[in-house]
Amino acid sequence: MSSLPVIQRMMVEQFDLKLENLTLDATLESLGLDSLSVIEFMFNLEDELKIKLPDERIEIKTLQDVVTLVDRIVAEQSA
Repeated sequence: MSSLPVIQRMMVEQFDLKLENLTLDATLESLGLDSLSVIEFMFNLEDELKIKLPDERIEIKTLQDVVTLVDRIVAEQSA
């Protein structure tokens, strides 16, 4: 299962973005998100999905990066 629909819904709600702009190749910068916004969003994802993201810094530039990371963590933590 991909986390993309949940991530898209949350981004629409949190940042008032248009769903059609939330493609996998969209960069977070092009969506108008700065580093603080991304950090805040990742904390909200943890709460929403009941997961714990790694403490080490991970390079996240695109929506695909977010989906890949979240899907991996969900798979690891549900195993």
